[in-house]
Amino acid sequence: MAASRQVATFRLPPLPTIGEIIKLFKLRAVKQLSQNFLLDLRLSDKIVRNSGNLKDAHVCEVGPGPGAITRSILNAGVAELLLVEKDPRFIPGLQMLSDAAPGKVRIVHGDILTYKLEKAFPQHLKKKWGDDPPNIHIIGNLPFSVSTPLIIKWLENISERNGPFSYGRIPMTLTFQKEVGERLTASTGTRQRSRLSIMAQYLCTVHNCFTIPGQAFVPKPEVDVTIVHFTPLVKPKIEQPFKLIEKVVQSVFQFRRKYCHQGVRILFPEAERLKKAEQMLMLADVDPTLRPTQLSVFHFKNLCDVYRKMCDEDPKLFAYNYRDELKQKKNRNKSNLERTEDNSLL
Repeated sequence: MAASRQVATFRLPPLPTIGEIIKLFKLRAVKQLSQNFLLDLRLSDKIVRNSGNLKDAHVCEVGPGPGAITRSILNAGVAELLLVEKDPRFIPGLQMLSDAAPGKVRIVHGDILTYKLEKAFPQHLKKKWGDDPPNIHIIGNLPFSVSTPLIIKWLENISERNGPFSYGRIPMTLTFQKEVGERLTASTGTRQRSRLSIMAQYLCTVHNCFTIPGQAFVPKPEVDVTIVHFTPLVKPKIEQPFKLIEKVVQSVFQFRRKYCHQGVRILFPEAERLKKAEQMLMLADVDPTLRPTQLSVFHFKNLCDVYRKMCDEDPKLFAYNYRDELKQKKNRNKSNLERTEDNSLL
């Protein structure tokens, strides 16, 4: 009879449904912002469960909108929830949630692409990079128009251990258009393998949690939505500057249906293109007849390491841009053509 009582967990008081909130504040999804509202709280609960244990955690939710996932996060027993919302129409509904959870919610009206998260959480939560992740989480049902540039921005922050990741290896649970989610998690040799696969997987453990059918959202998007969980690695699989890796990976995938040597070539000026590309592939021990989708992260590690050495030997090389050279060549040809036409009129 001496059973100990469990401490009661926090639960939100009865509130209007998400549908009622949408009607109450006359909220409409803006197509230009690729907004879609999740109304099913069972699905928002599932997203939060896939985020990990949020008990007493500090959480940043990106783009909470009318607040479905927000409710599930608060019911998970978080210590504090930071909401970053760009659209001012959602602020009154979020304030209602804040009032229902006194002292737990901070609302920021701002753009997550420019908002400074490096000072968003208490300093005592910081962990060394090699330690376990801090008790901080980033969660978001992202508009499709924001999801790719935002994850690239955060991956760069992870590589440099700044921005939100100055606190340590913060895990992220984010929504993406299904096709983008498949690219982020695609394994070597699959059709979905892409630039995003390499950039995410060299820095993080990336896990495809589950897919939500489009009809669960209002308005219904033309595609399904995938939930992806990221945990930054203690040691990245490629130890070179982010911008260098991004340049190599983008170049190789420029011609994703051709052999990889085609993409490697455009890392070099036209005058030395064939010779330098052959040298780079040989030193990196990469078969030039492999297609970009067949290259592993280890292949890209070798390519980036060799390219770094080549850039160190020729400091002008990293600044070289294939598209700029094409543009200059096109302009020269145009000028020559105009001069020829002018001369023909004389």
